[in-house]
Amino acid sequence: MAFTFTLKHALTIPIEVDSINHAAVQQLSVDQVRALPVLQGNQRTSLDDFFNVKCSSTESDLLVWVGDCSRVKAIGAELTSGSIRIEGNAGMHLGREMSGGRIQVQGDVSDHLATAMRGGEIQITGNAGDLVGAAWPGSKRGMNGGTILIHGNAGREAGHRMRRGTIVVGGDLDDAAGFDMIAGSIFSFGKMGVCPGAGMRRGTIAALGNSAEPELLPTFKYSCQYRPTWLSFYLRELRSTGFPVPEDCLDAEYRRYCGDFLTLGKGEVLVRQ
Repeated sequence: MAFTFTLKHALTIPIEVDSINHAAVQQLSVDQVRALPVLQGNQRTSLDDFFNVKCSSTESDLLVWVGDCSRVKAIGAELTSGSIRIEGNAGMHLGREMSGGRIQVQGDVSDHLATAMRGGEIQITGNAGDLVGAAWPGSKRGMNGGTILIHGNAGREAGHRMRRGTIVVGGDLDDAAGFDMIAGSIFSFGKMGVCPGAGMRRGTIAALGNSAEPELLPTFKYSCQYRPTWLSFYLRELRSTGFPVPEDCLDAEYRRYCGDFLTLGKGEVLVRQ
């Protein structure tokens, strides 16, 4: 069963919709879904105050959000299965703590995308804000599995304290990507900001674009220049999913830097030549 939520009017005050999830919705009637609680500021109201709700049996296990949802927080929170499609922009905390399923956004996403994500896939056709796949404030771990594909740009500290999983950015990636990274992989096909991998222990950060070499901390050490076979295989697999991967990235050579030697020092930053 598929539900479509169409925004009635532009929002000035953000709302939180973490109560609207597959586990709750698939067992309810349309009227019951309309009555589900949402939070606006410190006021508890219902979904029907903001969205028109329709139900269809043409697709199964699908939620569709239509309109500019840039002030709608926590869409897809704790998602375990099924699909979510957002036909417009999305607000903060999209896909937070999700462990399965798929989210597709046909627009931009605000900060804190996929906080503490554990599995599943998120694909963004536009840009993403700061702290993609990051940890909750004070938490020791951020993203711990899953895949995030961003066709546009991403903000600061993507992959902050990530433990597992993959983040791919088709455009530019802002400063401090992979900050305090424990493991996992981050790829950028555009310009990469300063201090990627600051405090990283393990994992891979790859600058795949042809822009200037990113500014690394002095606690990274040049290792070698080589052609990573595993990276060529991964990029071909990524391109087979429809993500735009330039042909000249597939068999390019990369400069390898090891670090951060202020921590464990088993991470790597790859810079395309």
